[in-house]
Order: sequence, then structure tokens, then C-alpha cells
Amino acid sequence: MATNPIHERLRLWVRVSKNREPSPSEAIMDSQTVETGTMVSKDVGFDSGKKIKGRLRHLMVDTLGLLIVVVITAANLSEQAGAKQVLSKLNSMRGLGRLIQIWVDGGYRGKGFSHWVINVYRWLWSVVTRHQEHKGFVVLPKRWLVERTFGWFNWCRRLSKDYEILPQTTEAFIYVAMIRLMLKQLV
Repeated sequence: MATNPIHERLRLWVRVSKNREPSPSEAIMDSQTVETGTMVSKDVGFDSGKKIKGRLRHLMVDTLGLLIVVVITAANLSEQAGAKQVLSKLNSMRGLGRLIQIWVDGGYRGKGFSHWVINVYRWLWSVVTRHQEHKGFVVLPKRWLVERTFGWFNWCRRLSKDYEILPQTTEAFIYVAMIRLMLKQLV
């Protein structure tokens, strides 16, 4: 599904209202495994790491936590394969000429993949991981922004689980949730 023009316009307005440039220079990407409803069978897989049958939400957000791109895939798809879909969708969008750097977690690690992103898209690909000496919960620079966006989805009952038959419908509901959130920020 193409990005929503209403969502895009609101994201620009929110960024400008927060004294930011309309186009972000940095973005943060992560994925979230979500359990699917019992009647959902299209594009569903098993995430062996989290032991969940469902779908993956691949999100890219700006430094305000505002959604730029979302892609929904089966949960058994690797983060790097999902990232390729997100980056392809991102590359086709207009108005992101200032984007230079993308922050990701350890699931996107790999010199070959990082070099591929730099060579194909010309974006800096920075993996943020937790230091080995830290135990328990640690707030990681930049990465917490996308985690906060995932938390905002918990305010929407429809997004607590993936009830939609089609992944495109889930994407649409995520855009609607973000539109609702941005309208609240503008009022």
C-alpha cells in the first residue's frame, strides 16, 4: 500500500510545529512481532525467537517518533529481508531529501548488509547495541524513539493484536492511528 497523503501532510505539519525541518535527516527502524487473530491466515509466520505465530511490523520513524514507513510481513521473515522492503518503499517516497542516517538494532547487523544499504541507497546505516557490561534494562540512544512509537500503538485496541485478514489493512490502521496521534499534537 502506498503511503497515505493525509498522514504525510500531517507529519510535515507536526515537524514544522516542533521547529524541525519538514524532511528528517535521521530515521530509526525496528520491527515488532504481533500475534494474529485465529481467523487470520494470510502472510502469517512463526517467530522462533519470540515463540509467536503472527506478523512483523517493520517501522521507520523520524526523531520525533512519527511514522515514515510501515511494512507488514509474516513473522518468520528476517529483519534484514523486511528492511529491504522498507528501504525500497522509503526510496520511492518524495520529500525525504535530507535523510542521511538510519539507526537500527542488532537484528540488522552485518557488514555485507550495511555495505549494501550504503551502496544502493547512500544512507548511513548505524547499528545501536547494548554494551556487554550493562545488565537489565538500558535506554539506548535513538532506539527508544521507535520503541515509544510501538508503545503508542497500545493505545489503539485494534492494534494490540493483528486481527486483519490482509496485511495492507493492518498498514492502513497503523496510518490511521498515527493520524489520530498527530492531530492531537497539533491541537
